[in-house]
Amino acid sequence: MKIVKKAVFFIFIAVLLILGASSIVITYGNEYSIIRQFGKIDHVVANAGISFKTPFIQSVDKLPNQTLVYDLSASDVITADKKTMICDSYILWHITDPLKFAQTLNSSISNAESRLDTIIYNSTKNVISSTTQDQVITGRGGALVAAIQENIEAVSGQYGIELLTFEIKRLDLPSDNKDAVYERMISERNNIAATYTAEGSSDAQIIRNTTDKEITEMLSEAEKQAEILIAEGEAEYMRILAEAYGDASRQEFYSFVRGLDALKVSMQGGNKTLILSPDSPVAQIFYGR
Repeated sequence: MKIVKKAVFFIFIAVLLILGASSIVITYGNEYSIIRQFGKIDHVVANAGISFKTPFIQSVDKLPNQTLVYDLSASDVITADKKTMICDSYILWHITDPLKFAQTLNSSISNAESRLDTIIYNSTKNVISSTTQDQVITGRGGALVAAIQENIEAVSGQYGIELLTFEIKRLDLPSDNKDAVYERMISERNNIAATYTAEGSSDAQIIRNTTDKEITEMLSEAEKQAEILIAEGEAEYMRILAEAYGDASRQEFYSFVRGLDALKVSMQGGNKTLILSPDSPVAQIFYGR
C-alpha cells in the first residue's frame, strides 16, 4: 500500500508540475505572445514577463517584436515609354498590431512577406509606369523612393505592419539593351552640348562684331577730333604769326632772325669760313643795316 501511495503521490506531483509548466507563458522583450483558445485568439501579451494560460485549452503563438529585413527578388518593371527596367530592393518592417497581424495573416511571417512582396511590386510598378526611362534613370533617388514608400504605407497598415524603410539597391537596364540605351543617351547629350557650343560661338561672334564696330567708330571719331584740333592749332599758329609780324618793323626783325638762322645752318662742319658777295641776302645782315 505504501508503494501505491508513493506512486500516486509522485504522479500527482508530476501532473501538478506539468499543469504548472503548461500554464506559464514567458514573453521576451523581442516577441509577442498570442494566446489562443480552441484555435481562436483570446488575447495578446505584448509586454515582457511571465503570464499564465489555461493548460491544454489555450495555446501560445510567438511573433517577433523587432525590426525585420525582407530582401525582395529582382523584378522587371515597365516605364511609361514601354522600356523594361530591373528593380532590386529591400525593406525594414515590424509588427505594430500583433492582434491584427494574427487575424489577417494567420501569425505567419512568410504570409506577411508574400503580401509585402505583392504590395511593393505593385507600388513600384505603378510609380515607374508613370515615369519615362530617362526620368527613372536620372531620378532614382529620394523622389522615386518616397513615392513608392507612400503607396506601400497606405496598404501595409491594414495588416498591423509598419514599413520603416524602403530602399532600392539596384534600378538598372536589362543587360541586352543597356549598351544601346547608354549610347543613345550619350548621343543625345553630345547633341545638346553641340547646340550649346554653336549658340555660344554665335553669341561670341556677335559680341566681337559689335565690339569691333564700336572700336572702329571710336577710332574714327578720335582721328576726326585730332584733325580738327590740328587744323585749329595751325590756324591759331598762323594767326599768332600774322599778328606778331603784321607791321614793317616786326617784319624786318623777322627777316633778320631768319637770316641769322640761315647763316647758322650754312656754317656747319669744321670749316667756319664764309665768303659772301655784297648783294647776298645773308650779307645784308652785316651790310646795309
